[in-house]
Amino acid sequence: MNNILLKNQDPDIANLIDKEANRQNTGLEMIPSENHTSGAVLEALGSRLTDKYSEGYPGMRYYGGCDIVDQVENLARDRACKLFGADHANVQPHSGCPANIAVYFALLDPGDTIMGLKLFHGGHMTHGLKVNFSGTFFNSVQYGCRADGYIDIDEMRKLAHEHKPKLIVSGGSAYARQYEWAKYQEIADEVGAFHLADMSHVAGLVAGSVHPNPVGIADVVTTTTHKTLRGPRGAMILSKGNPSTPLKKVPRTKENIPTLIDRAIIPGIQGGPHNHQTAAIAVALKEAMQPEFKDYAKQVVVNAKTLADELMSKGYELVTGGTDTHLLLINLGNKQVTGAQAEKALGRAGITVNKNTVPHDPRKPFDPSGIRMGTPAITTRGMKKAEMKQIADYINEAITHMDDEATLDRIHGEVTEMCGAFPLAI
Repeated sequence: MNNILLKNQDPDIANLIDKEANRQNTGLEMIPSENHTSGAVLEALGSRLTDKYSEGYPGMRYYGGCDIVDQVENLARDRACKLFGADHANVQPHSGCPANIAVYFALLDPGDTIMGLKLFHGGHMTHGLKVNFSGTFFNSVQYGCRADGYIDIDEMRKLAHEHKPKLIVSGGSAYARQYEWAKYQEIADEVGAFHLADMSHVAGLVAGSVHPNPVGIADVVTTTTHKTLRGPRGAMILSKGNPSTPLKKVPRTKENIPTLIDRAIIPGIQGGPHNHQTAAIAVALKEAMQPEFKDYAKQVVVNAKTLADELMSKGYELVTGGTDTHLLLINLGNKQVTGAQAEKALGRAGITVNKNTVPHDPRKPFDPSGIRMGTPAITTRGMKKAEMKQIADYINEAITHMDDEATLDRIHGEVTEMCGAFPLAI
């Protein structure tokens, strides 16, 4: 980093930013919900747009001086609709959790029943975890995975008919196979529920045409923008149909979802949008509309499959026996290693992953049986199949010799050397 103003104004923060940039540049970032943004996205994110307050929507603001930020937001909305085939896009959610909160606020009353995938089976905490707002303010019924790690669609259908939820949530944060959006919608239609598809993890794969698109199938779709989509931290809500103008209170019907969503964001749960974030999302969406992004998305999956095959050949047990996406979930039980131990050893070796529960895990979440890793960030750097094979060797050696600090330090040195051939734009 070469930010003279920050170095002069606050050398402590400048130094910490430099250290983090160096950590990322000299190691392998393999947490599947992380990626590396382009310099253009970072430039938009650090712009003067952060200074502007603009509660409301383009053409309907509560503040003056919004002519330019209106254009920024309209560009982001138009690009989101074009990229994902939506009629309406709300690009104001500050992150993924507020996006899901907005959908619940729009479509439900407190105490209504929702259904989502269990967190410890690969779901997300905002899909009904009891200690999360979604499981506190709503009656949460959770479906899970079969013994083979695949989502149990039959159990989900049975639970839906038994509990009659108002909303069924699809998607997750630690599931390595493609989401069968149409099956969720079928079940939702059977019981008269809304269907929210949370495609946060796979949005970039959807944009790159290597994963099915839930837009046009699910009633409403949420996504973060910083995972496989490779944008800034933020979120969007996508739907079919168009909102009423001006915003007015309307019945909770599928036809009114765009209006209900817009009203849920403002005045429902947020004030002013983050205009610098909106601009950076717009930049990322434009990048995702380029032909080379399809090549990127395809390579993410190729890399994940290669890494999975290499690790399985070394005796590692992957949940579901492989991957269709960017993500690998590994059960380390047969290696007599816990997820926390593996995360620590791999971190010492310069490979960042996260400990994670596996379906039907006998261990506790803070010391689970598994680890979760993915290929979005290392693919952004330009790594391909040859590097995946080498990385699999590093992972295996680090886990096998997790108590040998000299070995872990040697691996870290080799990882740093590999990373030098694929530098980040920092």
